[in-house]
Amino acid sequence: MTTDLLLLVAALILDLLVGDPSWLLHPTQVMGAGINLLERLLWRPGARPAYLISTGGILVVIIMGTTWTVTRALLWLAGNISHWLEFVLAAWLLATTIAPRGLATAGRAIARALKAGDLGAARRQVGLIVGRDTDSLTAIGVTRATVETIAENTSDGVVAPLFYFFLGGVPLAMVYRAINTLDSMLGYKNERYLFFGRMAARLDDLANYVPARITGLAICVAAFLLGQGRRAWITMLRDARKHPSPNSGYPEAAMAGALGVQLGGLNYYQGIPSHRPLMGQALRELEPGDIDRAITLMAGATAIITMAGCIYLAFRIYWH
Repeated sequence: MTTDLLLLVAALILDLLVGDPSWLLHPTQVMGAGINLLERLLWRPGARPAYLISTGGILVVIIMGTTWTVTRALLWLAGNISHWLEFVLAAWLLATTIAPRGLATAGRAIARALKAGDLGAARRQVGLIVGRDTDSLTAIGVTRATVETIAENTSDGVVAPLFYFFLGGVPLAMVYRAINTLDSMLGYKNERYLFFGRMAARLDDLANYVPARITGLAICVAAFLLGQGRRAWITMLRDARKHPSPNSGYPEAAMAGALGVQLGGLNYYQGIPSHRPLMGQALRELEPGDIDRAITLMAGATAIITMAGCIYLAFRIYWH
């Protein structure tokens, strides 16, 4: 248990110092390759919904089971060589499940482009981190997309993997990352994935149910330290359930309240319009500086969750 506490600190330091270097193979790349391979083997055009749902479920089980097994096996093998090697490997694997540095770096690049008046560059940059169409976004639209993504990924990319690490160590954190990767690749409501990706989408909703609400609370606490906690809390309670996702509304509504802006509205996905309910009150228009403020709130929420996790792990050590 003492090792878990040290692992948490080491993983956060690794992410902040190194992030995810492009030259190093990332576990999600391996997961993605496995998902693509199984999809080619199992998906059939024109197949009945029952077949697609069941084979999509088989794919999910295989990826989750393989992720758990391979992670445990690698740590076991490393431990038989050296406890230090096991620790370094575990810290690196945990660091790959979280992404506060990557999220902040991407957000700051978009904010810089907007502040420089380079809307084209800002559109290209935001297109790397969101799924919506970005070619015709205004500066406000780019800002909104970025702030919403930072809020949502504070849950998916920081709080949720740490939550599962606290519950089940590095292997469970890696399984969560596999679930998130499955949803990002298969969880679409289109002709190809409506049934085949249903299990991946539902499992991701379930896995994020508690972390999303913890994230919303953590953003509210971070906002309280900046003087806007009450507004963030009220906005989250009032608006979170408006979101079509059972989870994304909590961090997004809390972020909207903390910033005093309105999120949601009309988005386009592959040319198809999709209207998201409005969250928060537009006390002012969104501006590029809101991206920097959202990053600050994300960092604050990360620090709060880290401190809470350290306290939890310390209690486990004390009572062991």
